[in-house]
Amino acid sequence: MSDYADAYAQFSWSAANERIDWQAGGKLNMAHEAVDRHVAAGYGDQRALRWISKSGEQRDFTYLELQKQTNRFANVLRNQGFERGSRIFSLLGRRPELIIAALGSLKAGCIFCPLFSAFGPEPIKARMEIGEADALLTTAPLYRRRVQGIRDELPTLQKVFMVGDSDTSAGHASFDALMAQAPEAFDVEPMAPEDRALLHFTSGTTGKPKGVVHVHEAIVAHQASGEMALDLKPGDVYWCTADPGWVTGMSYGILAPLANRATLIVDEAEFDARRWYDILQEQAVNVWYTAPTAIRMLMKAGTDAIAKRDFPDLRFMASVGEPLNPQAVIWSHSVFGQPFHDTWWQTETGGIMIANYACMDVKPGSMGKPLPGIEAGIVETDGAVVRELREPLAMGELALRPGWPSMMRGYLHEDARYGACFRDCWYLSGDLAMRDADGYFWFVGRNDDLIKSSGHLIGPFEVESALMEHPAVAEAAVIGVPEETAGELVKAFVALKPGHIASEELLLEIKGHARRHLGPAVAPKEIVFRNNLPKTRSGKIMRRLLKARELGLPEGDLSTLESDET
Repeated sequence: MSDYADAYAQFSWSAANERIDWQAGGKLNMAHEAVDRHVAAGYGDQRALRWISKSGEQRDFTYLELQKQTNRFANVLRNQGFERGSRIFSLLGRRPELIIAALGSLKAGCIFCPLFSAFGPEPIKARMEIGEADALLTTAPLYRRRVQGIRDELPTLQKVFMVGDSDTSAGHASFDALMAQAPEAFDVEPMAPEDRALLHFTSGTTGKPKGVVHVHEAIVAHQASGEMALDLKPGDVYWCTADPGWVTGMSYGILAPLANRATLIVDEAEFDARRWYDILQEQAVNVWYTAPTAIRMLMKAGTDAIAKRDFPDLRFMASVGEPLNPQAVIWSHSVFGQPFHDTWWQTETGGIMIANYACMDVKPGSMGKPLPGIEAGIVETDGAVVRELREPLAMGELALRPGWPSMMRGYLHEDARYGACFRDCWYLSGDLAMRDADGYFWFVGRNDDLIKSSGHLIGPFEVESALMEHPAVAEAAVIGVPEETAGELVKAFVALKPGHIASEELLLEIKGHARRHLGPAVAPKEIVFRNNLPKTRSGKIMRRLLKARELGLPEGDLSTLESDET
């Protein structure tokens, strides 16, 4: 995209449809667009994926090899009795088997759902129950720690595929053995544009997580946004650091780059500044997509980690997950000679909606401008009526006109909740923002209680529910508090049942309980005992009041406050 205004004026989704390889009868398949069409076009020898293990071992897959491996897994699913519409879940870290399973599931017409490998048993159980999981792909260590204790509570789960060394005596299937026996040829299932392809979960402020449904047509938006927002070109070496258990790791860690015929870099290890700089330099990365939390951690690592390094191949850098603070943009200029380009989107949008593009100036701290094909506005609502606020820097809710290909098609089993997201021909994002006189959008905050920690949305209800499973806890309230690196940390306020006395020992016990049930990424980092929690007269805990007092903000209207004993 050489000129934003021109591209925005001329773009149409019908033209974007022509960029992919539709099958007969108006059918398509995400996996075909990501892999098979490139092989058919003569690019089978191009490297599709380089995986770097924790120990530094490297494994390469060409597009032809990736086609064969994904065909094998599609055949495995068929041979095991899974058909179109079967729901295949994964609980894996950054491993090539996850990519193979995701694309193989899509080829077979199954619905694929990745789970974050740092989740504890309770978040996993909730998501597999809602998603009615038919099969799970995982490793023996993850199964023992996360799934074994809840296996009997998952009645729809028919098969567990174990990756790597595993004991199959419990009826589990060996992924490696089945793959070795499966044929390399498979006729990709032709899917209608509106057929379900992906299931992602996002947290809610109340109730259970929401299962967000995406369809095969979403690949049109993945291809277009990868090209326009991330400046992806065929043959680029591309590194997305997001975990594949989150929507970014699927949409922009796998689908968008492969649809644009890039080469993926996948690093199994967790964050390490020197290792990351090594990868950027040694793998000759052209396009890098990461998160503000990681950028802030690189900033903290100081100049020693990057000393005497050069990145001549690095052409474009972008971030996602939470607002990118201006200091990080300024820092990137000094270290890399170019800015990070912030992007904004949600699990519900399925793809990038607003971004800072290679062809336009970056305003540090801004979300950027809408993707061509996306109409965004700042709105205020009055019942069923939505009014767009056009004056510069007016604060309101960020809203989008529906109709882009990667837009969610529903919340699983929750039609009313899905319908509430749309009003008066707008999709309401739940994010507060402003638009300046130049058309750049600026993030202000969430209009609900969701906590954004290290780019992950955490629902307070889910954390509170797990805390209240501890026999000493009577009530719990959870908020997000600012933290320099993660953006926000989870903090819990706990009231104890009669007969239990607050102590350091009990505090550590409750923290351990939360980590076992929720996993380290979701469990509260800080827990505070209180005699009572502030509630409305109807008994609803006032999280906003706890947060206001925590941050020294105005407490607002307290007319509904019933009790506030500390």
